[in-house]
Amino acid sequence: MKPERRRPFLPTNPYRREQAAISRRRLYPVTAFYTTYSVILLTLAWWRGHFWLGLAFYIAGIPVWTFVEYLTHRYILHGRFKPSEHRWKLHKWFAHKVLDPLHWEHHERPFDGLHINGTIKDLLPLFAVTAPLSFIFPVYTTPLMLAAVCQSYVAEEWVHHSVHYYNLRSSYWRYIKKHHFYHHTSQGMTRGFGTTSGMWDTVFGTRFPEPVRQRLYGGKKRPALAQASSPSGAGAQAGR
Repeated sequence: MKPERRRPFLPTNPYRREQAAISRRRLYPVTAFYTTYSVILLTLAWWRGHFWLGLAFYIAGIPVWTFVEYLTHRYILHGRFKPSEHRWKLHKWFAHKVLDPLHWEHHERPFDGLHINGTIKDLLPLFAVTAPLSFIFPVYTTPLMLAAVCQSYVAEEWVHHSVHYYNLRSSYWRYIKKHHFYHHTSQGMTRGFGTTSGMWDTVFGTRFPEPVRQRLYGGKKRPALAQASSPSGAGAQAGR
């Protein structure tokens, strides 16, 4: 028997290779900026003598981001914002002009490197407001939690990038790739909003239906397959 041929890690399609490079170039500044911020704040926590407490707040920021990720994906990126007739309602104009095309173009062209992940300017205005406010509290508390939220955002962007372009082989990557790609189908677009896990989909009732989950992730065999694979079932099939 010939050994099973393993799929290459990198995309073999020239278009996907090109788009993956575009996406990576957009991710490098985001990664460098927020990682540097995390390192600086962790260093300050160590210098102030509260490293372990700061690390606890930092770790606590990770599940906070997964919740933000779910809410953002479900209600903002998959929202539809109608333009307002009143010019003074700038938030309506912004939502329609900026947020409406932000994610729908990714669903229309799922391998377009310009729509896989954000750039540093996308989160920067919000960061410029929340980061100074977080320093109302000691540096080893809320500021570090916010740093972890931003760092988790970076990790989520790399997960999303990797799901679309790379053939990673661990059980987690196989699971999240199937989860996310089914979300890209017309049947799955209104469910499966978690990008890095399906935890919040389970909590809020937006995970895929059980037959879909069994088809995507495996688990219990379908009745027909279970009967055919059992000794009695195989004998019955042979006797026909």
